[in-house]
Amino acid sequence: MTIDPILASVMQRSFKSITDEMSISMTRTTRSPILCEAKDFVTGLYDAQGNMLEQTENLPILSFSLGPVCKYLLEYFAGDINPGDVFFHNDVFSYGNQNNDVAAFKPIFLGQTLIGWSATKGHMADIGGAVKGGYNPTATEVFQEGLRIPPVKVIDRGKLRKDVWDLIFANIRLDIVPEDMRAEIGACTVGERRLKALVEKLGLARFEAHKEYLFDSTEKMMREEIRSIPPGVYKGEGKVFYDGRHPGSQFTIRVTITVKDGAVTFDYTGTDAQTNGFVNGTFTSSASATILTFLQMVNPDIPHNQGMVRPLEMIIPQGTILNASYPKATTFGNHLCPPNADAIQRALAAAIPARVCAGWNHLLCALTTGHNPRKKEDYVDICFMGLKGGSGAMEGVDGYDHIGMIDASGGLLDQDYEMFEQQTPHRIVKHELATDSAGAGRWRGGLGVDTEFIVGSDDTQLVTFGDGDVVPAFGLHGGGQGTLNVIELQKPDGSKYRTTSKDLVTGVPKGTVYRQHAGGGGGFGEPRARPAEQVAREVRDGVISAEAARRDYGVALVPGGFELDAVKTAALRKGAGG
Repeated sequence: MTIDPILASVMQRSFKSITDEMSISMTRTTRSPILCEAKDFVTGLYDAQGNMLEQTENLPILSFSLGPVCKYLLEYFAGDINPGDVFFHNDVFSYGNQNNDVAAFKPIFLGQTLIGWSATKGHMADIGGAVKGGYNPTATEVFQEGLRIPPVKVIDRGKLRKDVWDLIFANIRLDIVPEDMRAEIGACTVGERRLKALVEKLGLARFEAHKEYLFDSTEKMMREEIRSIPPGVYKGEGKVFYDGRHPGSQFTIRVTITVKDGAVTFDYTGTDAQTNGFVNGTFTSSASATILTFLQMVNPDIPHNQGMVRPLEMIIPQGTILNASYPKATTFGNHLCPPNADAIQRALAAAIPARVCAGWNHLLCALTTGHNPRKKEDYVDICFMGLKGGSGAMEGVDGYDHIGMIDASGGLLDQDYEMFEQQTPHRIVKHELATDSAGAGRWRGGLGVDTEFIVGSDDTQLVTFGDGDVVPAFGLHGGGQGTLNVIELQKPDGSKYRTTSKDLVTGVPKGTVYRQHAGGGGGFGEPRARPAEQVAREVRDGVISAEAARRDYGVALVPGGFELDAVKTAALRKGAGG
């Protein structure tokens, strides 16, 4: 068949349009603020063999877990996949990434021929287990974390399997969860309709031929990008702090990156062993973290399909903190992405210095659950606005302010303030960019944020999870560090409690003040090479204090104002004092 490259390009854009429409459907039909406000979900299209056609990656670390599960479904239900079927899955020991991240898959048929799949995966507000909301820092086994859903057919040839549906949701606390899973099914149906219409228009043979051409072209693009990296073997490390059970514990992620002949291998042999807590990852969550980090160093216009990942190989030994063995707890796995990314960035910093960035702020998040007295219903909320620290700077570019964790890569949105106060009993007092939170540099890191709200329900439960309260985001090539994460509770009696990074706090009384600082990203390059006029403007704008400008950047201002003192600045930058 004669291949039309323009048609292949149109198909690629069509795939992206379809997954975007699926994403819009999710945003408009889900109820949990985790989904409809923060957009903690992904949508994707896959071919009949489970190969990635395209994705809309609101949360990138979820995206690259759908394809392996799709292939697993094909094997698991071989001979029993029919038009009208819908499957659920979240099992972390069969290519899932986290218990709360539940996926729906819908096979797409043209007549009786399977032509593809549509899929969505989102973070559910509850998934059963010992702790409402799904994060259990005390867990040592998957059974203590939540309901495992291995591949299961919930709709068979268009008919709901009520017994299966009821079995699943009898183990989940909140009625909002089955409603959100119906929204996932609806988004999959949107994808099914659109892909089917596209194949009907083109014809199946033409569609298949151009799909393979698109995969091959994308693979070629990725291999060319890889060839722009000097061939060699590069090593880096990232640190994980505190497993939730042993104060002061730390673990090392070790990666050896081999660049050769247009391919890259990421080998994590030598990474520390799995923990006896919930601070472990799965192969899927760790491989997804590797892919999304590497994609930040290559051409952003490369289509996200199966051809993109063909030149990438991941070796992640089982029994390590990045690939825990059954039945270990693994809820924290998604959040091992930041130290994994640190290891990759450090490894490639010498090889491609203009493409790596300094350290991003590591996640420290709080999940509140309880009963909303105003609405007379239970609630679960992840404080997305409070967790969004700054990204690391890179050559030529300051870090992004208030962007969030690297595994979201900016995909997680902030909560709307009014919606936060409607959907929870809490009241916001402050949410603002934090002065002096960014690492200094020729290009500074992104700013973190300060958040404060008043708890509005008695007997509130608070779960914290994350990292970054031990070592701040690192700087590169002379750049400075960011700032540490902090969460503190001030109770109505005036007593204060600073949480750990993996904490379960029960019985938090109404009127407690919640305060959080999300740190900034690391700086890149020598701070005193930053234009003095730019530093002065940032002092005026509250980004940098006058003291930090003098100490970190060697910039002096005229006393009592924001005007640059050129003479004193020159003296400071020459090391003559002033």
